[in-house]
Amino acid sequence: MRYGGDVPAPHDSTRLFEDTPPEVEARMVELWRRATPSQRLAKILGLGRALNELTRAELRRRYPDATARETELRLASRNLDRDTMIRAFGWDPDVHGR
Repeated sequence: MRYGGDVPAPHDSTRLFEDTPPEVEARMVELWRRATPSQRLAKILGLGRALNELTRAELRRRYPDATARETELRLASRNLDRDTMIRAFGWDPDVHGR
């Protein structure tokens, strides 16, 4: 949608996803509202596990000779700052890669 000639319309801030039909998005929101806190937590934890698995797969692709420990350290280095990685694990992500 455009307004004022060639200027693109701003993102509709009431929508969560630009690529999802409004009726599907409304159903998703309704399901989240109906979910119990434990159901919401389970879903979020599941998404976190899925994200970590995708990241591990990418790390294994980038570092095919890495040990399982190295892969886990690289995964951790994406969530922890460099100083914490060095102090806690003796692992410098700037040297070994993320």
